[in-house]
Amino acid sequence: MAQITVKNGIHEYQQVFEVNDDFGPEYLDVLERHLPEIKNVSLRFRVYNDLGYYYHTRNLSRALEIIEEGLEEVRHAENKLWEGRLQVSQGAILLRMEELDMAEMVLRSAKEKIPEEESWLLMTNLGYVYERRGELAEAFRFAEETLKLGEKYQDKKAIAMAYSDMSNLFWKQGKYDMGVEYGQKSLALFEERGINDLDYDFTLHVMGNNLIDLGRLDEALPYLDLAAEIGEQYGFYNNLSDTYIAMCQLHSKMGELQKAEQSGKAALKYAKLLENDFMIIRSLLALGKLKNEEKQFGNAIAYLTEGIRLAGDNFGDDFHLSLIFFELSRAYEGTLEFDKAIEAYKKYHYLNGKVFDVATDNKLAEIQTRLELRAKENTISLQTEKLKQQKVLQLFIMTLAGFLVLFLFLLFRVFLKKQKYSLLLEKQNWEKEFLLKEVHHRVKNNLQTISSLLSLQAAHIADPDLQTIMTESQNRVQSIGMIHQNLYQGENLSAIEMKKYFLSLGSFIIDSFDAVDRVSLDCPMEELELDVDRAIPIGLIVNELMTNCLKYAFPENRKGKISISLSELDSHLHLTVADDGIGYCQKEHINNQGFGIHLIKLLTQQLNGKMTLTTQRGTEVSFEFQTIKAA
Repeated sequence: MAQITVKNGIHEYQQVFEVNDDFGPEYLDVLERHLPEIKNVSLRFRVYNDLGYYYHTRNLSRALEIIEEGLEEVRHAENKLWEGRLQVSQGAILLRMEELDMAEMVLRSAKEKIPEEESWLLMTNLGYVYERRGELAEAFRFAEETLKLGEKYQDKKAIAMAYSDMSNLFWKQGKYDMGVEYGQKSLALFEERGINDLDYDFTLHVMGNNLIDLGRLDEALPYLDLAAEIGEQYGFYNNLSDTYIAMCQLHSKMGELQKAEQSGKAALKYAKLLENDFMIIRSLLALGKLKNEEKQFGNAIAYLTEGIRLAGDNFGDDFHLSLIFFELSRAYEGTLEFDKAIEAYKKYHYLNGKVFDVATDNKLAEIQTRLELRAKENTISLQTEKLKQQKVLQLFIMTLAGFLVLFLFLLFRVFLKKQKYSLLLEKQNWEKEFLLKEVHHRVKNNLQTISSLLSLQAAHIADPDLQTIMTESQNRVQSIGMIHQNLYQGENLSAIEMKKYFLSLGSFIIDSFDAVDRVSLDCPMEELELDVDRAIPIGLIVNELMTNCLKYAFPENRKGKISISLSELDSHLHLTVADDGIGYCQKEHINNQGFGIHLIKLLTQQLNGKMTLTTQRGTEVSFEFQTIKAA
């Protein structure tokens, strides 16, 4: 069979739902048939564990018998590790049998015996215990612990399970958008893993629940259909009951009442096959709710009162029990039995208040805040790693910023009065202290300040050559400043959208040359994001080329157009800056000795690129860079 083979009398096991899922519902029969023949102790314990764990999806009593047989053997062998693993499975079975206190005791006992990297499944099942009790905040805390373990040990299955449980808990709180968000995260990891297992199947139905309550019925149906298909393939009766309960609600909302009743009865069938009162009660709730929608209130009362009878006095799940009393109140109202309706509603209100009291809401809000903070911390962590790889570029930016700050300080010292000089010195000292605390975050603001000061100073300089130098310096600073402006204003903290950046930079440079009325800018390119390592040198190159265009390509106030494009093709970046001006040969001031041209060559080398010049119908300068970060 797919999961067990015998070679030379030795059993080999491709672990179900870990290594292999290429089998049908017979896999439990195969495992149980081969178990007595397996002599290898470790393999025997593994098969015991898998057989018992997955049997709980069909027959809880048989599952518990198998796990207890396995525990007897591992205890006789004095194998604490496998004792702990089997206890985790035992706890999972007990909680589904509504033996919540016993389940918690067994799971906490197992925690001392298994290594931390395996304990995420234990935490998951402890979360289920508290969810069953209606203590959603505590259940959320265990899901958070599962997530921490998964991230610590890079275990995608653990992370996927944590997201799945959070999606389910968000659904119970009525936060369906959050439920969809975390459900999608979970499914993406499960699908990357590539195995259709019990937990993937469960997450599909949880996604369906959230989408149904958001009113996105057409989106919910494919998730539930796939969940039912997987459940039927492997005989996951527990999940099938869950899925058909959701389908009952879905078809009811779609007005397909016959399909809804078929789904509700299918849910009840699988719950009875499982011999699980909890699932039977939920199935009866789904049917009672459907009968209320059909205004068959007598049938609704029959289903709902049967559910309350099965729940008894010690039913641990106040969440679902409250929903039964809510629907029962509606049913009694429909039969005009108002006293009974009021009494049922009071019980609903009491139970609902136990689940969603103020303290619980506060705890849930606190946990949700921690989750959001964790996501931001992960983003910051990734940014920190990228910052380590660009130390050279950071040093260049800091050195340039420091040089320009010093240059402005000297200029102010010459041109400003002593009082203004004292105020400026105080301001510069404050800026330097702030820069040391948050260099990357504040560099855009400092560069913007420098650019503005250069612009003000240029307006007071009579010498045209010195004024040109000031304007070019301002534009270079502005090109770097715009990178950081886009970086902190955009949604992506690690990349710049280059088309928007080129348009902003080009408009600024054209305006700085007072050429808005005669020179237009075109940017014929698709949106393209680059990391800051490459965006800054490319921005400086474009700045220098546009400056040369505006200085030399359109003499005597000629009108014209500048075009900038950047694209990625075959692992290379292609940059083109072109104008329709008088051509390179007539630009007498451009020569290889200019600082701008020298800077372009240095930046091109830094990006491992090459430059090509074309002078037909104006001037076109093209660059080809490798798609790697700047050195």
